[in-house]
Amino acid sequence: DALPQVQHEHLFIDNCSTDRTVELLRGLAARDSRVKVILNARNFGQVRSPYYGLMQARGDAAVLLVADLQDPPAMLADFVRHWLDGAALVVGVKPASRENRLMFAVRRLYYRLVTRIADVRLIQNFTGFGLYDRRVLDVLRAIDDPYPYLRGLVSEVGFEPVQIPYTQPRRARGITKNNFYSLYDFAMLGITSHSRVPLRLATMAGFALSGLSLLVSLGYLLVKLLFWNSFSLGLAPILIGV
Repeated sequence: DALPQVQHEHLFIDNCSTDRTVELLRGLAARDSRVKVILNARNFGQVRSPYYGLMQARGDAAVLLVADLQDPPAMLADFVRHWLDGAALVVGVKPASRENRLMFAVRRLYYRLVTRIADVRLIQNFTGFGLYDRRVLDVLRAIDDPYPYLRGLVSEVGFEPVQIPYTQPRRARGITKNNFYSLYDFAMLGITSHSRVPLRLATMAGFALSGLSLLVSLGYLLVKLLFWNSFSLGLAPILIGV
């Protein structure tokens, strides 16, 4: 209502819910032609499912918004105004949050770590909440990443973002389904998708262990030659071979 100069639609993507979500969404779609619903055949996870929904948006721009209301819907008007002024990418960043202090501190530490080691300049405290112009979406579609890390991909495409800070409110209701494993998996995806540091560390560790193994094998060979009768038969060849 605050933006009469634009037309809009709501595109819901449901990740194979087991409650009444599908029933309620179908009811909304039946009453309003601007509401469209994608129903996943199974739970594709919090990484791929919202990204797929974003890729199905066919408007001149799309706003990605999670359903737990921790991304304030009122900010959509600010996003659209910046977009009408010519911005291709408008994002919300959360320098503060009303969630658990310890959890928020861990998240900030993670964001700083990923930003420091990334090969591109990532957006600090950005969760994916923002407006994406059709030009941005077309580039993302062309990338066709099977397991996309959206927060990094928006930096890869090169569009300069307009950043709007906000204080993230508490979750309106319900309990998050994220557990330690899903958060760890998501964190590792962010680190490995846009940084060569893990690969370099693994390579250097491999070389170091190989060098150490070579020294140990040479040491066993030398000790075997010096103390031939003290070693059990076959022990030195096995250790050197390994």
